[in-house]
Amino acid sequence: MEDEYKIITSRLSRKFTRDGITIEILIYRIEAEPAWQLEVVDAAGGSTVWEDLFATEQDALNEAFQTIASEGIASFRRDPEQKLH
Repeated sequence: MEDEYKIITSRLSRKFTRDGITIEILIYRIEAEPAWQLEVVDAAGGSTVWEDLFATEQDALNEAFQTIASEGIASFRRDPEQKLH
């Protein structure tokens, strides 16, 4: 029998556009767990998931914006030639 988990999606999840690039910032957690997961998805469906979890959904959103500020939004774009494992 498979374990079923209810996923709670943060109200802070959103699409964000800068410099003509749109990403989706996803913040979610398993209902029984207090920590939040951060994932950023580019327009091609490439996904960047943080290994660390966040105490609050606001902390996760802040991390996404800090990464955009320091590395640029283009850092989330997956090269079309890059193969996902």
